[in-house]
Amino acid sequence: MAGLELKVPPPLVGLACALVMKGIALGGTEALAPGPADALSVGWPLLRVVAVALVLAGLAIDVVGVLSFRRARTTINPLKPANSSALVTSGIYGLTRNPMYLGMATLLLGWAAWLGTPWALAGVALFVAWITRFQIVPEERVLARLFGADFEAYRARVRRWI
Repeated sequence: MAGLELKVPPPLVGLACALVMKGIALGGTEALAPGPADALSVGWPLLRVVAVALVLAGLAIDVVGVLSFRRARTTINPLKPANSSALVTSGIYGLTRNPMYLGMATLLLGWAAWLGTPWALAGVALFVAWITRFQIVPEERVLARLFGADFEAYRARVRRWI
């Protein structure tokens, strides 16, 4: 499994999870719970508003994270964390160590709300599990090697997700 570390671009993982979520919403729920897919739908009238709000929040979190990296003139390439030239710890990075991944997870939450089936949340859980295991943990090993005590102090002070 270590062969998958830092190999799949996180946006591609997010897209794959979004497609799984759409498949679930289209009726793939029989594998999870027998019965009509409509029986697992949520009809809350404000669900679309919540979905749009979550998508906008996710995009904002992503953009702020990317801009912070750009200002620090360090790589945003998630497949090459060894190319990092700066440890970004301020702004949104003072709230979460992984705002770009948190933004993607928030986008997927919005997608789940838009789809209107609680089973779609499985795609969000899959994204978080994959990104944590195959992206964040390997990135943290590289950052610990590159930035030593500074990264360890940051890791002790700021949570991985939220």
